[in-house]
Amino acid sequence: MQTLLQNLLNGIAAGSIYALIALGYTMVYGILKLINFAHGDVFMLGSFVGFYAGNWFVGRAGQPSFGTAAIVLLLSMILCGLFGFINERVAYRPLRNSPRIASLITAIGVSFFLEYGGQMLFGADPKFFPTLIPKKIITFGGITTTNYQLIVLVVAVVFMALLQYIVYGTKFGRAMRAVSFNYETASLMGIPTDRVISLTFVIGSMLAAVAGILYGLSYPKIDPLMGIMPGLKAFVAAVLGGIGNVPGAVLGGLIIGVVEAFVGGSQFSNYRDAIAFVILIVILLFRPSGLFGKYQPEKV
Repeated sequence: MQTLLQNLLNGIAAGSIYALIALGYTMVYGILKLINFAHGDVFMLGSFVGFYAGNWFVGRAGQPSFGTAAIVLLLSMILCGLFGFINERVAYRPLRNSPRIASLITAIGVSFFLEYGGQMLFGADPKFFPTLIPKKIITFGGITTTNYQLIVLVVAVVFMALLQYIVYGTKFGRAMRAVSFNYETASLMGIPTDRVISLTFVIGSMLAAVAGILYGLSYPKIDPLMGIMPGLKAFVAAVLGGIGNVPGAVLGGLIIGVVEAFVGGSQFSNYRDAIAFVILIVILLFRPSGLFGKYQPEKV
C-alpha cells in the first residue's frame, strides 16, 4: 500500500506538469484547430529564463526564499507570454487563411528554431537549475516526499483553477469559447478575434513557463532539447482528454503522469517513456475524440 501511494503521489506531481503544458496545446487547438508543436520548446524557454533569473536573484539575495521563487516565476511567465504574443503575430497570423498544413509546418519550424537557437544562445551542455526554495524531506505514513512535490501540486492546482475561471467565468472566456465554436460568426458579432487569439497564445505560453519552473525545481537538470519529450507527452495528454477540452487536458496529464510512475516503479521501467505513445495509439484506435471530446463529422 505504501508503494502504491508513493507512486500515486509521484505520478500526480509529474502529471500536474504535463497538464499545464497540455493546456497550452488544447487552448490553441480549440481556437485555431492548430497543433502548436513549438509549445514544448516554450516550456524549455521558461526553464532557462528561470535558470538565469534564479541564479541572479539568489546571488543578490544571498539565499533562496519563496519571495525569490515568486519573482523568478513571474518574470518567466512575462517573458514567455511575450514570446507567445510575438510568435502568434509573426509566425501564425500571416498564415491564418492558408491551408492548415502550412501552419503545421511553420509550428515545426518554430520548434526547431527554439531548440537549435537555444543551443547557440544557452549552450548545448546541460545546466543545473538553481535552488529557489530550500529543499525539505517530508515523511508521513511511510510515504516520503519533498516540499518541492507539494509546491508543484499547489501551484499547478492554483493555475489550473485560475484558467478554469478565466475560460468559464469571464467576458474574455466567453469570447474565447465563441471564437472556438465558430470563428467567422464570432468575428461578425463584433468579437475582436485577433486579440482573443493573441491572448490565447499568451496565456498558453505563460502556463508553459509555470510548468518549466516547476520542472526545474523537481528535475534540476535542464538543456535546450528538454522540451521535446515532455512536450510530446503533454500533446498525448491533450489528445487523451479530448483536444480542445480544458478539463480533459488536465485529466489526461494526470493519467499520463500516474501511469508513467507505476510503470517506472515496475519491472518494465525501461519502457517508461514509451507508455504515453502506447496510450496515444489505443485512444486513437478506440476513442479518437478523447475521453471528454465529442465526435464532429466533417462536411464535404
